[in-house]
Amino acid sequence: MKARTCWEAVCTVDDLVADSGIAVWTDAGPVAVFYLPHRLPALFAISHTDPFSGSNVLARGITGDLNGEPVVASPLYKQHFSLRTGRCLEDEGVQVRAYPVLLDGNRIRLEVPVARAASVAA
Repeated sequence: MKARTCWEAVCTVDDLVADSGIAVWTDAGPVAVFYLPHRLPALFAISHTDPFSGSNVLARGITGDLNGEPVVASPLYKQHFSLRTGRCLEDEGVQVRAYPVLLDGNRIRLEVPVARAASVAA
């Protein structure tokens, strides 16, 4: 059975910072949203939690490009995470969740799992 999801509005275009990330809160937990205006697509979203430290810091990492792959470097231990897939480039056994993201007018929406309590009530 596939988990139910919804497109949750998490911020607006005005909240974004070019070539950087912002942290947003969703029902699925903290997510880092990145805006890279020189790329297509320009919006990416991954978990905000660094799996090596357990700290919510990935939105504060430095964005870049490694061999054509858009990445963010964790500000703590400097591992690079793919903004497309969430895969750690230094340790392929480690991955953070990547979220589908879209621009809806002025709103940024993420596809996140529907909270269990909300799906039971529906």
